[in-house]
Amino acid sequence: MIADVVREDLPWQHLLTYLEACVRVYNQFGRRDNKFKARIKILVKALGIDEFRRRVDEEWAHLKDGPQTLNQAAVDAAKGHFPEPDRRPVAENATEVFDQLRAENRSFARFVTNNVTDHKVPGYKAVTLSLKRREHAPGDVTADQMEAVADLADRYSFGEVRVTHEQNLVLSDVPVDELEALWQELESLGMANPTVGTLNDIICCPGGDYCSLANAVSIPIAQALQERFEDLDFLYDLGPLDLNISGCMNACGHHHVGHIGILGVDKKGEEFYQISIGGNSTDDASLGKILGPSFFRSDVPDVVEKVLEVYVAQRHEDERFLDTYRRIGLKPFKERVYA
Repeated sequence: MIADVVREDLPWQHLLTYLEACVRVYNQFGRRDNKFKARIKILVKALGIDEFRRRVDEEWAHLKDGPQTLNQAAVDAAKGHFPEPDRRPVAENATEVFDQLRAENRSFARFVTNNVTDHKVPGYKAVTLSLKRREHAPGDVTADQMEAVADLADRYSFGEVRVTHEQNLVLSDVPVDELEALWQELESLGMANPTVGTLNDIICCPGGDYCSLANAVSIPIAQALQERFEDLDFLYDLGPLDLNISGCMNACGHHHVGHIGILGVDKKGEEFYQISIGGNSTDDASLGKILGPSFFRSDVPDVVEKVLEVYVAQRHEDERFLDTYRRIGLKPFKERVYA
């Protein structure tokens, strides 16, 4: 379900009171009689966005300009909890030296291209630590690795580590002249896998191995796909590609917004997997469309490979997977997979 816009251009001063009005409407009219429908999205769909908006505005009339209205002092106080780090100046030639290192070292260049992001402050970068190794579940990290990451954060990024939705870690403030040293340490820890944003940067829920709600396992599917598509040159040729796996309809792996989504389903006590394509979680959000009947666990890597074959054969120059899908539609993928 794609979210509807309730209100455009809400002044920041009214953010808290308007959100409270939304919650109040849900508390009054939400489905508390059915735990599977006790969701605000269910209420919005049942009422329609216009009626939901009307009820929110009606409730907001009692809250607007009240004591919970934000002011600049409150915003400044909140900002005070997130001070900018005391970044040291970076040498003027640091970027030039960094570019030269990229040109001379292919492995380092791959890491920078995929795992390093530009920073708003010149001379600094944000670095993603990949937690996608085939021998571990996506997003897993050992106690020893976490201790090492904490040490790296202290030495390279002002003691700050961020966890991403994609199940990776980020050091957000790394000086350009320390990137190579950081990369070498990450290599020794097995956390410099240069596949961020590629097919192998899989989002995966715990699945049936750990979760009592799951209909099927998820982690073995992710590992089988990582093993099948481990060639870096092939991954880079495919370009940006989100593959998400959920073990049940609760969708903790957000399969429905993956460019390729995989959902575990139960069929008379047996585990099957439903494939969808065309989802997207960015500004032009879309839900993936189900390819067709579900597959045995052992068939999933072959199915994904066939989907990729259609993309490679049909894409235009520099066209991403999602762009190709939106241009040619579901039919060519379905015909190839079920041929």
